Amino acid sequence: MIWCLAAAIAVIIILSVKIYLLKKSVREIVDGFSDKLQKDTNTVIDISSRDKDMLFLADSINKQLKLLRKEHLQYHQGNTELKTAITNISHDIRTPLTAIYGYLDMLQQTDDPEKHKKYIAIMKERAELMKQLTEELFRYSVIVSEESEMQTESVNVVQVLEDSIMGYFAALNEKGIVPEVQLTEEAVIRELNKEYLARIFSNLLNNALKYSDGDLLIKLSAEGVITFTNTANDLSAVEVEQLFDRFYTVEAAHHSTGLGLSIARTLVERMGGTITAEYTDSKLTIRIVL
Repeated sequence: MIWCLAAAIAVIIILSVKIYLLKKSVREIVDGFSDKLQKDTNTVIDISSRDKDMLFLADSINKQLKLLRKEHLQYHQGNTELKTAITNISHDIRTPLTAIYGYLDMLQQTDDPEKHKKYIAIMKERAELMKQLTEELFRYSVIVSEESEMQTESVNVVQVLEDSIMGYFAALNEKGIVPEVQLTEEAVIRELNKEYLARIFSNLLNNALKYSDGDLLIKLSAEGVITFTNTANDLSAVEVEQLFDRFYTVEAAHHSTGLGLSIARTLVERMGGTITAEYTDSKLTIRIVL
């Protein structure tokens, strides 16, 4: 009888200690959770208990905190990026708009037909620039918000690339760029979205128009590796890393929202491919693997 009573007391004591330790662990988790939410820290919630269930709870909360910190950082970066983008876009659009207003005033102050013709041509050029900027921004907003399932078909990558190059050939020649094209003679067939692929090539060619110092080498291998290489002096490693970031523009690039390469990356990744940039010996190479 005495033995049973002693055993019962021992069990009660053990349970009491366990309950105390569990309550202590709960308080540690609550205090730690509150502290981690208020502070910008990468430390984790630590508890004194070695109880496996409490350790599992603390570990689960730490994982959720890690995700929360990541999302908070992305939100903060996105907010900063958006503010910068709005400033850049406003400046890029305001510049040609200001020029149009200026030439309108000059147009009203002269009766010279030659000056009229000159000023109208300049205003038309500035208006076209504004159109390109707004269309680029619109295309990006449509692409990133698109939620419908991507439609794919069997696409001959060689043919789409050839068509894209031909579409830009006159613009490239006008800038003094004669592209060297090395395409595989074999058909490169992939299950892709043809419209996406054409947009990717268009954006890369447009990028070459902005940044190339006069040369452009385009290659497509039988394995589906596509490279665009051109001389681009004075790019830094940081600038190359940021080429695919939304709204990023190299200082030498004028009148651009910086969305072209970001759109290209979004579309390439949506089709399951990869796109990277390398910069060696003043040569910028953008590589796509499909």
